Amino acid sequence: MTPPPTVPPKRRTIWDSLRDSFFTGIVVGAPIGITIWLVWSFVSFVDHHITPMIPAAANPETYLKVAIPGFGILVAVVGLTLLGMLTANIIGRSLLRLGEQVVMRVPLVSGIYTALKQVFETFASHEASSFKEAVLVEYPSPGLWVIAFITSRSPGGDITGHAEDAIACFVPSTPNPAMGQLVYVPPNRLRKLDMSVEKAVKLIITFGVLSVDQANGDTKVIGK
Repeated sequence: MTPPPTVPPKRRTIWDSLRDSFFTGIVVGAPIGITIWLVWSFVSFVDHHITPMIPAAANPETYLKVAIPGFGILVAVVGLTLLGMLTANIIGRSLLRLGEQVVMRVPLVSGIYTALKQVFETFASHEASSFKEAVLVEYPSPGLWVIAFITSRSPGGDITGHAEDAIACFVPSTPNPAMGQLVYVPPNRLRKLDMSVEKAVKLIITFGVLSVDQANGDTKVIGK
């Protein structure tokens, strides 16, 4: 029996090489460019809102006649540090309580302030477990799984009174994990991911292009 004729490999042209180089450049350059753009946008946003609040006599840009990128961030960091030092003593705590009493008397504003204060105090707590566990949630229907982050294992009697043993989870949106929705699910509809929160966020941002193998994680049932 005569072997089938072999098809000679297609010769690569210069255009094939240029095309491959172009897409390689995109893969290498896009993450660098987007990262620089995001950092620069954040720095510009802070500078735009903080720098105008600095008195002209204390602003070095007044004398240098040029804008100093990141100066607003430096001022914000120093200001927040001084604020933290101020509230660490008796006089600062007294002023803080006085200010809170004024805010709590304002309808609607008091509710917003209280909620935000609790959120930031929770994140600042070293014992806080919020957003430290990445899980798969069977949502929005059986057989469909989404990546979520546990925000509370004890959501309170108002919730557990209707959904016993419910766990509060934040389901982020793709590709923007800062947006999403809060869901309460029973433990048997969760699967703990053996990966860090950072790797789970990468999966969300990349539309799942980053494979589970690349994330170095597998799943297991919570509590088992």
